[in-house]
Amino acid sequence: MNRSARGLHQQIVDVLGQRIVAGTYAPGGSLYPDRLERELEVSKTVLREALRVLASKGLIDSRQKRGTFVRPRADWNLLDSDLLRWQRARAADSDFLANVGEVRLIVEPAAARLAAERHDESDLAAMADALVAMGEAGTDIEAAVEADVAFHRALLTAAHNELLTRMSVVIEAGLRVRDHLVHSTGGYDDPVPPHRAIMHAVRDRAPDAAEDATRRLLIQSAADLDVLIHKPEPEGDNPAS
Repeated sequence: MNRSARGLHQQIVDVLGQRIVAGTYAPGGSLYPDRLERELEVSKTVLREALRVLASKGLIDSRQKRGTFVRPRADWNLLDSDLLRWQRARAADSDFLANVGEVRLIVEPAAARLAAERHDESDLAAMADALVAMGEAGTDIEAAVEADVAFHRALLTAAHNELLTRMSVVIEAGLRVRDHLVHSTGGYDDPVPPHRAIMHAVRDRAPDAAEDATRRLLIQSAADLDVLIHKPEPEGDNPAS
């Protein structure tokens, strides 16, 4: 398959995957390949390969007499990188953000404890670099998001547990959505001090302090996001005001 064909294939996977995640194609609903070929203007081969990929992620299935249909959400491989990306694109999905927040609260404080016990100098350097970038980001939303992601990735890496490091895929998905929402509104607190507190506790090899600082950061982060998500829509201009 040449480069352009690979690009087209991924594009079709993304289009169909995003529709499924968004509920455009509901669980139990049927997909009709002939219609999709015409709508998306692709060959049978391209569509068949895209459907095969979606099936491997647990999103769809095909059976005789029933055809191709969307599987229940419980069957989806929710930790698949594409599914995380498609869900991340749905910033309004508060359930996804809440789920990621709960996972972070379970995983990251424990990872910080391990990081305080196991880190090396390269881990501290990665966290320090992320803190510098965080402080320099200013109003640059993308730079702020990337610095935050880099810090939390470094924290998980510092635990020196391969499986915890892999959890960064899940955590980063939710973190990017959360950060974009919060930073786009302005008025957020300086993120450097609470992250610095985590780094200092890790540096000082103080597991309790590292765990506590991380937990406090995540609890505050969840509270800020909850306020933002449930913030009432502004009313129209009131001439009397």
